[in-house]
Amino acid sequence: MKIIQVTNVEKFVSQIIPKQSQKTKSIVESILNDVQKNGDSAVKKYEKKFTGAQINSLCLSKKEIKEAFSLVSKDKINAISLAKSKLEKTERALKSILKNKIITIDGIKIYKNFIPIQSVGCYIPGGLARYSSSVIMSVIPAKIAGVKRIVVVSPPNSKGNIDPLTIVAANLCGANEIYKTGGAQAIAALSFGTKSISKVDKIVGPGGLFVTSAKSLISHRTSIDMLAGPTELGIIADKSANPKYIALDLISQSEHSSDTFCYLITNSVKLAKSVDKIITNLCKKIKRNDLVEKSLKENGFIAICKNNSDMIDLANQLAPEHLQIMTANPNIFASKITSAGLVLLGHYTPSSASDYLLGSNHILPTNGFGKTRGALSVFDYMKINTEVSATKSVLSEISKSMEIFTVSEGLPNHYEAVKGRIS
Repeated sequence: MKIIQVTNVEKFVSQIIPKQSQKTKSIVESILNDVQKNGDSAVKKYEKKFTGAQINSLCLSKKEIKEAFSLVSKDKINAISLAKSKLEKTERALKSILKNKIITIDGIKIYKNFIPIQSVGCYIPGGLARYSSSVIMSVIPAKIAGVKRIVVVSPPNSKGNIDPLTIVAANLCGANEIYKTGGAQAIAALSFGTKSISKVDKIVGPGGLFVTSAKSLISHRTSIDMLAGPTELGIIADKSANPKYIALDLISQSEHSSDTFCYLITNSVKLAKSVDKIITNLCKKIKRNDLVEKSLKENGFIAICKNNSDMIDLANQLAPEHLQIMTANPNIFASKITSAGLVLLGHYTPSSASDYLLGSNHILPTNGFGKTRGALSVFDYMKINTEVSATKSVLSEISKSMEIFTVSEGLPNHYEAVKGRIS
């Protein structure tokens, strides 16, 4: 990994953040346009092109779901159930915060009600790895929110089959529909709708560059959760940290794909050199080392900062998806972090564990969006429904001020609509 001495945080950030390829955007735009125009045939065409799969029916049948269960061991189902139950507890606790409210202001009644979105599409990656855990993270909050129609899409393999564990997880978590499609074409189908796949009100879930770009491009017509991918991991560490733990964590997240963005921020030169050496040695014997080595070489880095303040500033400006704080006093650092998707405290809270079984959600903002939002949750599947009730006497009371506003803004007919009711 590159070891870089950081003297100017802002300048360093502008130079180190990965830039989105214009070529990727152009390819994705063409796929979206094709699916919008040609529907199922375009979706199937791109599955053939990108996965080699010859898809007859995009919709997963009950028979295929039953077959998936026959291929999954009891231990795997138990693991799904454990992760599911932990996240359910978290999401139910969050939902309990939402209380319907009636607000009365000078005779006006305002009703604030929390209601579920009617339909969502959950994107589940499945290219370089399989992500049954992402099914749990996206479907469970939707189910607890009360979403009526929960759709899962996931790319098939070259034989046209979705990973059995992904199917089982989707079924156990309560998905209503499962479709064999991935990439930008799946996002397009969920947004525009096709003969086989009815459009949804919102699209959620993580993905690679094509999926993230597609979500961004359709967000003007279909609501999305966030830009979630490719994977990012930042680690703040001081001399108290175990360099092997740091190396293992950076490797664990960089194995997702060659375009992950994983890095260490420290004030210890000794720690930096030690972590780099351990990673080099581990990469000689780990699985998926081709992805890990390419990702860490091309995108990864170790930043050596002058002091704690610069370490915090750098982390906040980079706004990583995951931020691990492995210092002597992690809570002190955490209190000053405002921009991470998920903050993991201490030496025994690795991001890899949070991806599965800590009860937190692993669908997190990337591309700097940790500055404005956090993890996917039940809140993403609900909306505030507002109802307002006024009376004739209320309109009379606000009439004069209403006239002042409307005249000032050059919208006289707004006032006339009130005046006509009280004259």
